Amino acid sequence: MNLFFFKRLARSAPIACTAAFGGQSKSDRTLFRVPLGAIVAISGGFSYYCYSSSSSPNLNEPYKFSNALSLSKRRSPMVSFILAKLSDLMLFLNPKQAYLDADAAAEEAGPKVALNPDKWIEFKLHETATVSHNTKLYRFTFDPSVKLGLDVASCLITRAAIGEDAEGKPKYVIRPYTPISDPEAKGFFDLLIKIYPEGKMSQHFAKLQPGDVVEVKGPIEKLRYTPNMKKHIGMIAGGSGVTPMLQVIEAILKNPDDTTKVTLLYANVTPDDILLKQKLDALASSHPNLKVFYTVDKPSSNWRGGAGYVSKDMVVKGLPSPGDDTLILVCGPPGMMQHISGDKSKDRSQGELSGILKELGYTEEMVYKF
Repeated sequence: MNLFFFKRLARSAPIACTAAFGGQSKSDRTLFRVPLGAIVAISGGFSYYCYSSSSSPNLNEPYKFSNALSLSKRRSPMVSFILAKLSDLMLFLNPKQAYLDADAAAEEAGPKVALNPDKWIEFKLHETATVSHNTKLYRFTFDPSVKLGLDVASCLITRAAIGEDAEGKPKYVIRPYTPISDPEAKGFFDLLIKIYPEGKMSQHFAKLQPGDVVEVKGPIEKLRYTPNMKKHIGMIAGGSGVTPMLQVIEAILKNPDDTTKVTLLYANVTPDDILLKQKLDALASSHPNLKVFYTVDKPSSNWRGGAGYVSKDMVVKGLPSPGDDTLILVCGPPGMMQHISGDKSKDRSQGELSGILKELGYTEEMVYKF
């Protein structure tokens, strides 16, 4: 009876069946068009066949062709063969649409993020706030239904056209920055930027007004942090070098399953240069696994923190000792990096460890330079 059914079906849609089973030459395929009615006839016929062969159909729910395709346990060899041919026919009729549908499905299934590591994306400046006498906070916005797409710890790259070259083409200045906002935040990210008198990019930021845009690419992964990767993480930061430290700190503190201890040694020129001190103090007071120590080169009369450059004594007293469960993160201006750990190589790899950390017995495996 089933064979009789398929013979009748083939006679009712001969064109469709001929194409599906290879009865047409390759040279004619570009001009070939199958009537929609033929496809409907075939799909409807299979739906009916699978429905009628089901032992316990649900009469309260209309049967769909997609349901028939999923009934692998109830198919006979002939049904499986013809269903496969029907799928080939659909791809044959409109291969471009088939691939587009597959891409759309993959895009729908994947996470939606605002950043693109291979493409410059414009982000609009929403507002700014003064943090210190030479530092400002910049908030940029994007589609509030998506996340930025930033991992901990990573940065993004900014680009601005400043002048033209001899051929009249734009000259770009490019600088990396680490957002201090929550990587999981949707619709915005915050950059903390110190304005230098001779800094081309920071001067460009200083002139931005709400509504202006900045080109951004990323993320650029630095250190892939995973919860409890070390028992104790020590941090030495100078100036705006505190931004990647804050990114790691907040990732640890917001995870109740992460028991990592964190100690931050934060160096600046004067007490007024300390960035985000109020926030750091609030985090330390509410989380016993975070300790923050400050030192300044030029202390004021009422300063109660450390004085002078970061020293061996400060590291020994404040940071975790060398060991397999210790990691020291370092970020700051070039002079400070040379003093603490040695700077990174010209190719931006970690380079050789030197400075006071090497003298105190830390190894390259225990130190990461941002």
